[in-house]
Amino acid sequence: MKSTPKASPALRPRSAATWLKRWLALGAFVLLLDQASKELIERLFSFGERLPVLTGFFDLTLVYNRGAAFSFLAGASGWQRWFFTVLGLVAAVVIIWLLRRHATQKLFSLGLALILGGALGNVIDRVVRGHVVDFLLVYWRDYYFPAFNIADSAITVGAALLIVDEFRRIRQAKRGG
Repeated sequence: MKSTPKASPALRPRSAATWLKRWLALGAFVLLLDQASKELIERLFSFGERLPVLTGFFDLTLVYNRGAAFSFLAGASGWQRWFFTVLGLVAAVVIIWLLRRHATQKLFSLGLALILGGALGNVIDRVVRGHVVDFLLVYWRDYYFPAFNIADSAITVGAALLIVDEFRRIRQAKRGG
């Protein structure tokens, strides 16, 4: 009886469970990087302080956001803290469910993992600090993009990857593949 050679570990297909662990680890890494960066900024900066990094384009600063993206609902009476906390936790549960179902779809799952880490990073801020810590400020002349953080960046990149993945899926479907 002839024995079949086994593929090397690098060539063997990874199981969905292995991929799921990797995606969750990536989400945890984003979460830890986000929280560590916020902790560092809060130790080094006073509220509102700015440090030019690329003069005329990019500064580090320390500001707080009690709302959501672009300070949406920041001026509300406080209910928004818990609303966005619950929303972030619900999103995390849905993302984990999607990751379990689609762990081998690399681009889709990469986007989800980045969003997961970012969403939980901002949830932790809301629960622990009562606001989200923002510190990356991009501007040009008198045009300022609202300050953001690593969690926001991960969410944005993750969302962009989901859009790219969907366009790829549509293109493949049109080609019949």
